[in-house]
Amino acid sequence: MHNSQIIYRKSNRLIPHKMPIKKPPKEHIKSIQLDLFSQFVTNDQSQVSNTVELWERIPKYFFTAKQVEKLRTDKGLAEPYEWKYTENGNEYTVSIQPALIKQKNGSYKAFFPGVTEELIEEALKKIITDKQFAIHDPEKVESWIKFTLGMIQKELKTKGRTRSIDEIKHAINVMSSCLLTFSKEKKELWKGAILQDLVTVSRNEYLASTGTHHIARLPLFISHSINNLDYRQFNYERLMSCNEQLTRWLYKRLINRFTQASYTTEYSCMYSDIKQASGLLQQQKEGNNRTKILSAFNELKQKGVILNVKIDERKTGRNITDIKYTIKATPLFIKEQIAANKRTTDTKTIAQKSGIQILKKP
Repeated sequence: MHNSQIIYRKSNRLIPHKMPIKKPPKEHIKSIQLDLFSQFVTNDQSQVSNTVELWERIPKYFFTAKQVEKLRTDKGLAEPYEWKYTENGNEYTVSIQPALIKQKNGSYKAFFPGVTEELIEEALKKIITDKQFAIHDPEKVESWIKFTLGMIQKELKTKGRTRSIDEIKHAINVMSSCLLTFSKEKKELWKGAILQDLVTVSRNEYLASTGTHHIARLPLFISHSINNLDYRQFNYERLMSCNEQLTRWLYKRLINRFTQASYTTEYSCMYSDIKQASGLLQQQKEGNNRTKILSAFNELKQKGVILNVKIDERKTGRNITDIKYTIKATPLFIKEQIAANKRTTDTKTIAQKSGIQILKKP
């Protein structure tokens, strides 16, 4: 393994990328935190995964192909893109420096993370729950994932999100080469790639996992969440079946925010908050953005997540200034949230008995 460049021998390997990188651990690290991250309250392990709100609340997958094309210069390059939003009274900024991917003609073209990268991240978070493909170092607060491009392709295919090896290879390059900077009140909190320190190894070079070709370090937010038990069980199969990107975003929002879903409780959210926090409502006409939200809510109804949505339009004169959406959950979603709550309680009980110390959030 080399610490200065990534070495590839076959056409389906990722392109070389020279940069100083950290090396993954060469030996297995016993981690109760990783064990707990991989344990669920369910009868079917294949249907569930973890949502890590600390990381996922950072908007990064809101770029469309048309938007990226507009951001590129005539030579195919692009400057970093900034998205500002307010949450809980705090102003946040995420700056995304695009990945420059070498093309067949030798030129470079700028790419921002989008839908395919979003789906691959979900697949990787599912793969990491199989402990043979993951290493978590509680002392260094580092998490590493081992994978092949074929492993990702198989995971996506089983969930109806088929991508070619070339598409997956490209997305991994984007995820490892783009640079995110996350700031709160203009103070930089974190800077890094979605997949960090990506390296490639031979079949027999790394531990006993003969199928591993690529190893990458996950962002600090995910590692901290594994250490802090700050994640939540959810229906991964349903998420991957959702067609609209905003549907997936709203679904995760409900999982993390509507934790006490019951037959008597409701959850409310504002149009302005969804627009800012998701980055997915960038139509010039607000009416089109509102239609997009209703379409996402309708898909959540079809997927058995919500029973109904009450809409309360806030107006100044004839103009709609904001909208309050109030949601009732289905019995199925309530059941899943109860299971997720039990899993959280069980995890904390085991952690306390094991003497795990909770670290401060980044």
